[in-house]
Amino acid sequence: MPAFDASTQERSRRAAAWFEALRDRFVVAFEALEDEAPDELYAGPPGRFELTPWAREGGGGGVMGMLRGRFFEKCGLHVSRVHGQFTPEMAAAMPGVGEDRRFVATGVSLIAHMASPRVPAVHMNTRYLATSAGWFGGGADLTPLMAEQRGEDSPDAALFHAALKRACDAHDGAWHERYKAECDRYFFLPHRGEPRGVGGIFFDRHDSGDFERDLAFARDVGEAVLDVFPQIARHRMSEPWTPADREEQLVRRGRYVEFNLLYDRGTMFGLKTGGNIESILSSMPPMVKWP
Repeated sequence: MPAFDASTQERSRRAAAWFEALRDRFVVAFEALEDEAPDELYAGPPGRFELTPWAREGGGGGVMGMLRGRFFEKCGLHVSRVHGQFTPEMAAAMPGVGEDRRFVATGVSLIAHMASPRVPAVHMNTRYLATSAGWFGGGADLTPLMAEQRGEDSPDAALFHAALKRACDAHDGAWHERYKAECDRYFFLPHRGEPRGVGGIFFDRHDSGDFERDLAFARDVGEAVLDVFPQIARHRMSEPWTPADREEQLVRRGRYVEFNLLYDRGTMFGLKTGGNIESILSSMPPMVKWP
């Protein structure tokens, strides 16, 4: 690990411990959804996560988690804690990085694509990064695939936004409006002039000046998604779908691919810092179509 002062190292360790604990709870919750999926709609045995440790050549590593089941067509759930030196190009884009280009970064990321077109895709990540300064980033967003579910006033979107608002409001009444607006700006495809989904919250370089407060906020964001998404999934998982619904799902997934490969900062960060390629690109849907 870089020779940061002891407090920076301890903050990174504590953040990583929380990210791992949250990962373990998502494993339990999502495997339960696999068990509950009705046999008449979902063929085959319930899936289970496969957890695979990996090491980064430049320092650190993580655990890649993959679930390929009957309800979750593909779900990536990863934790990492890496350290090293930024390239001059990346250092120029990072606040607080001067001649000393050392960094430590830790995070948890979740991306789930369901077999049912009726159940939205979900994404969540929270991370802590330290150079000469430290900050949190991340957020969560929901991507319905059916046209009638893609409005912000849809029941799923309303439930999702309410959960994230509670997480924000527990710490600062202004954060939800700010980070919801940032999410809408971020998860937007300029070349198509449309959003990727119905949004959520997105924050980057979040540093209130109080590490304990910011870690608690990151915890509450993760807790919110852990609570609300299974509610949405259980509500939708028994709804039947048609071949036309599946076709719409596959076409809409193309928007997901376009965003992640063209604009996603996390994808770029992972690729440029020598992260695990398989976990970085696990956000890609297992099947997709372009008309």
